Amino acid sequence: MSSSPLKIYSSHTGRKTTFKTIHPGQVKMYCCGPTVYDFLHIGNFRGAVFYNFMRNWLEFSGYQVNYVYNFTDVDDKILARAEREKTSPKALADKYIVEFQKDYKALKLKPHTHNPRATETIPEMIALIEKLLEQKKAYLVEGDVFFSVKSFSEYGYLSGRKTEELISGIRVEPNKKKRDPSDFTLWKKTKPEENWHWESPWGPGRPGWHLECTAMIHKYLGEEIDIHGGGTDLIFPHHENEIAQSESFSGKTYARYWVHNNMIDMGGDKMSKSTGNIIPMREFLKQYPGEIFKYLMLSSHYRSRVTVSQNTIHQAISALARIYSSLSKAVRFLKKDTPQTSHKEFEALLTKTKEEIEEAFNDDFATPRGLAVIFNLVKKFNALIANTQATKEEMSWCAAEFVKFFKSYGDILSLFQEEPEIFLKSLDDLLLKQKDLSREQVDLLVNERTEARAKKDFKTADRLRDKLTALGIELQDAPQVTTWEVSK
Repeated sequence: MSSSPLKIYSSHTGRKTTFKTIHPGQVKMYCCGPTVYDFLHIGNFRGAVFYNFMRNWLEFSGYQVNYVYNFTDVDDKILARAEREKTSPKALADKYIVEFQKDYKALKLKPHTHNPRATETIPEMIALIEKLLEQKKAYLVEGDVFFSVKSFSEYGYLSGRKTEELISGIRVEPNKKKRDPSDFTLWKKTKPEENWHWESPWGPGRPGWHLECTAMIHKYLGEEIDIHGGGTDLIFPHHENEIAQSESFSGKTYARYWVHNNMIDMGGDKMSKSTGNIIPMREFLKQYPGEIFKYLMLSSHYRSRVTVSQNTIHQAISALARIYSSLSKAVRFLKKDTPQTSHKEFEALLTKTKEEIEEAFNDDFATPRGLAVIFNLVKKFNALIANTQATKEEMSWCAAEFVKFFKSYGDILSLFQEEPEIFLKSLDDLLLKQKDLSREQVDLLVNERTEARAKKDFKTADRLRDKLTALGIELQDAPQVTTWEVSK
């Protein structure tokens, strides 16, 4: 457990407070997962990447985490898409759950504790509705069941605004059955043309979206949880409605900490389907390794917007290349099988680095600050290996500790776990593509320079080095061979 206490910003309080769990040493954590009717876009995966890191950091800090990430597999969008594709809603949802899992696995994120489907929790939803009806918190109209917002005096708890302000300016779907426009659906009666329903005491129908998450939380985590996560777009009405129905049902505080990640901008524009600037994660992964997306997401604080553009992608590639270049050098030192002797200065630096990273991550998961500390370590390591005063035995120890550091803290971030030399080559290829260069062109110039050096034609060798430098290629001359990297 870190010496600095973990502080989390809760959307409810609008401030950071010291993290205290319901049960000592245990964290009950829920994050709203996707509605599975299409390939998931990169905006959906921002939360997946961040909450994966949050869970990893909590576990590193000594907590046992029960992390539930759901699939919404019953929804109007699923029904509409299934009708267009001439398939069943279940088959459609099954298909896109599998596709999501492929993308999630490609990103090399840690599996969740549970991935419940909404359709697996229908009995719990019906029981929840029955009690709300008994409490007069809900009402039945011709097969539809609605939650009465006015029956919950704390409505607006999360957003801090009154009911009138909450519904002002948003589109409220007209429904003459509702007693109040702000009331929301708990159970939706099946329409004559629909062939997708479950039996209930109120007739055939299907659950409302807001009810689904509450029922899954109650089933897998209980009526009170420590952390409820999701995107900022879910604060109202989804999370507001979850609070109303759950706390009306149980009389208990639904979630201690409400954590919301911000949205993605596409080159300065908000990502949205209306503007057509949606990038499916599958398409992103065809162009770039998942490591680049994860780095992009964690290089901005989760409560800030993050921009995905050619420029920020290039910055991520360059940043990762700097780290993997240093890791590659460290691995080469280890291959020499040199005995190890500790290096006191580097040992002190590692201790300081770990303390600063833990301070950053414990300050509301400040990943950009933590990454800055990591880059400082990389800079110092590069300077150390260029320092001829260190012995081979000391350098071997430093290289081993450097690699060990990245295995540990990289695992928390789900970054820096690739094989360094192989992955660095793939990053260099991406950088070469951006420079409109090929590996063959660079190799040709490097080989020409090597031949010039062998012939003692240093004038030509220097000219070729200058040409390569101008192209953004860094050379490393060794007694037996010259290697190159794309400048970072």
